Amino acid sequence: MEGVYVPLITPFSEDGAPALGVLEKLAVECLHAGATGLVALGTTGEPASLSDAEREAVLDVVAGVCRDTGAPLLVGANTPGRLAAVPTGAAAALTLVPPFLRPGEDGVVAYFEALAAVSPVPLVVYHVPYRTGQPLTAATLRRLAAIEQVIGVKYATGAVDAEAVALLADPPPGFAVLCGDDTMLSPMLALGASGGILASAHLQTAAFVQLVAAWRAGDVARARPLGRRLARLSAAVFAEPNPTVVKAALHAAGRIPTPDVRLPLLPASTAAVDEVAPYLYGSLLE
Repeated sequence: MEGVYVPLITPFSEDGAPALGVLEKLAVECLHAGATGLVALGTTGEPASLSDAEREAVLDVVAGVCRDTGAPLLVGANTPGRLAAVPTGAAAALTLVPPFLRPGEDGVVAYFEALAAVSPVPLVVYHVPYRTGQPLTAATLRRLAAIEQVIGVKYATGAVDAEAVALLADPPPGFAVLCGDDTMLSPMLALGASGGILASAHLQTAAFVQLVAAWRAGDVARARPLGRRLARLSAAVFAEPNPTVVKAALHAAGRIPTPDVRLPLLPASTAAVDEVAPYLYGSLLE
């Protein structure tokens, strides 16, 4: 797994229902701009606020786009029940490290061993300790990589930390390290990450794709300035809780019918939308 994966929002219509036709168009636009694949029902898609029927409809739309285009699909699924609903044609399930319980690193490994035994598709570990409360060392990530069905990690620790450096200094064979902190994408790619799962890539998708390509080609002179420009975009997108700002930006650009989010999220502020406005049109590529 490498490249840019876009964790799709769930756009809402004026009546509050998921705008499935808009979602399909957005998915196609991201892929046509060069994204490698899509994530359905990731946290950016507000899955906890969707009904079972809405989640199924969203997944059907995104899976259909991926099937028609041949693009890899990742599906957010954190329990055996949710994993059972993942289409067998999906590339992987994006599965969160158990949140809140803080089971310890041995508990995390045992948890993923159990999920891998029943999952119909491979697993990508979603490691986001500032949300889950459970840190993982590079050694534990290597233990997870040794599980046959675990094929990668969305690495989102909020920093390019010592564990990331240790992991990428000698990455496990066949194990993808995907950056999950959008502002950290360029330095993670410089260390050897294979790509990213990036909510910011709803905007300026082609520029994110080119950043990955530049680092993988060793074109440092191109990658560094592009990485700085995209980091500023990502900082603006994440100035308020995700996906509030990206939805407001897509609405301002006329790509989705409303900027609406569901509780407990609140709409993005005018100031946040003003910060992201310069990135809505034109290109960050030079």
